[in-house]
Amino acid sequence: MAKILYVEDNLSLSFVTSDQLKKRGYQVVSCKDGKEALTTFKEQVLDLCILDVMLPQIDGFELAKKIRQENEHIPIIFLSARSMQEDKIEGLKIGGDDYLTKPFDIDELCLKIEVFLKRKEINSSLKNLYKIGDFQLNVLEQTLCISGVVQTLTLKEAQLLSLLVEKQNTIVKREYILTNLWGRNDYFLGRSLDVFISKLRKKLVQDKNISIENIRGVGFKLSIAT
Repeated sequence: MAKILYVEDNLSLSFVTSDQLKKRGYQVVSCKDGKEALTTFKEQVLDLCILDVMLPQIDGFELAKKIRQENEHIPIIFLSARSMQEDKIEGLKIGGDDYLTKPFDIDELCLKIEVFLKRKEINSSLKNLYKIGDFQLNVLEQTLCISGVVQTLTLKEAQLLSLLVEKQNTIVKREYILTNLWGRNDYFLGRSLDVFISKLRKKLVQDKNISIENIRGVGFKLSIAT
């Protein structure tokens, strides 16, 4: 049974949503503010986090940053009444896996939960070590090493780079990347993908034989010159 951290300061909404999740077979740990949630996260073993953005004590975005410092792997879904494009992009940039606007459909939320839990299982079985030109990528440890110098990657950076390496010298479509790493293909996630590609290019700059080409309107291609 998956154990979910659900943080919501609206007690009525919290009760209704928690009840629905429990009926679908999930174990739910409810918290009413960010401070209580952070303490709970550090004390318990959890499988997924659902965070309201506008929380007392510590808001949802700041809470997500602190959770990511503790665990890069756990899926995070934001729930918020704020539907501004900037809020969604910010949530994805700081490590959120998805962002649902209130009022949300409980069936859609449960579908997303299942997608992320299944992906978590799949990611644990993926190949771990890759040679990329002069670099060595360790997906499990989230490190990129060259000449004894180690760079730390986020989980999404490591997953994205391993995906591109698996298909090196071929074009990987944007929708394929978004669907496999984020669970769906939409504008906001596409913006987040562009940010991750830019970060990876900077991390790979020490090997001039490696390039990540943007095939406009189609996708990306990682090439390694020989």
